[in-house]
Amino acid sequence: MSSGTGGAGSQAAEPMPGYLELLSRGSSVMLGAWRDCGSCGLELSKRTLLENAYITWTEIALFFFCAFLWTQLRRGLTESLFKPLGQWCRLMPKDAAKMPESVWKLVFYTMSWSYSTYLLFFTSYSFFHDPASVFYNWKSGMSVPTDIAIAYLIQGSFYGHSIYATIYMDAWRKDSGVMVVHHIITLALIIFSYAFRYHNIGILVLFLHDISDIQLEFTKLNVYLKSRGGGYHLLNDVLSNMVSVSFSITWFWFRLYWFPLKVLYATCVSSLQSVPNIPFYFFFNTLLLMLLLMNIYWFLFIVIFVVKVLKMKEVNDVREYEDEDINKAAEDLHRRPQAENNDDAGHQHSGKGKHVQNGVTKEKHL
Repeated sequence: MSSGTGGAGSQAAEPMPGYLELLSRGSSVMLGAWRDCGSCGLELSKRTLLENAYITWTEIALFFFCAFLWTQLRRGLTESLFKPLGQWCRLMPKDAAKMPESVWKLVFYTMSWSYSTYLLFFTSYSFFHDPASVFYNWKSGMSVPTDIAIAYLIQGSFYGHSIYATIYMDAWRKDSGVMVVHHIITLALIIFSYAFRYHNIGILVLFLHDISDIQLEFTKLNVYLKSRGGGYHLLNDVLSNMVSVSFSITWFWFRLYWFPLKVLYATCVSSLQSVPNIPFYFFFNTLLLMLLLMNIYWFLFIVIFVVKVLKMKEVNDVREYEDEDINKAAEDLHRRPQAENNDDAGHQHSGKGKHVQNGVTKEKHL
């Protein structure tokens, strides 16, 4: 049997707690652990790190190589496939500029979430149905099953690439700074959970987060596609609205319900029950709590997003800087000789009943 599942068959799965039990018992256990940790400090942390962290130079080299590979693969696919696809679809310029990012992320997160789903539901691992089992038979330096090690290499190197991509490749948004912090925290969780052999809980965390990214990028793609070719496409508009509602529900269910009640309860309470002196208990729980706070922060954007859908307003990414598109449109129009003396840099009307918006002629449809 793969490591991490041993002992799970001899113990009944613990029922999932409620929010109240998580807060009361979780805080009680953490406070008790803090009071009992009289020798906690920098010296103990350094000694614990040296005694329990297991990662090889080969694994570190693989991480950097794959992170570089993700970056080069994205650049190659963007130039050879994603940009030509946007041109073929005749997207509006501002949408064509953002479309490659969404396609890239949609492909990756679909692949990574499918693999996490396979590990959790089509193998012998019982982590989803019994989160406490992630710490059964835990041992310092225990071997990591190959299938989980592959998932860690894929995810870790991708988030290493994503830190660079958010700063230098992605469109800059209102929450991009928070996104960089998110990627750093996620990468720290991936690296340290692998080194300290908390890989079982890591797979559960990745599964609970990736599904939302799939739906987000699919929604954004349909928002871009609904205005392609100078016309309006109802199917893409309906899909963007439907999936945006599904995305909102999934975000709450997976990240604000299952994540705290399955993951945080297991790391705060169940971990100490299975391994009383588990290394870096406070460090990992602090990172996971920060991840939860960021999920709550982004949920505020989602609430605004849903309100726009319910009010039947045009669905757009509420994290975007609206003035950025207006300025780009004004610059594009300024380059056109026929628009140099036009006071309205964002909208014009042609003589043939067509509407010109952001420099792109669009057919008007009721």
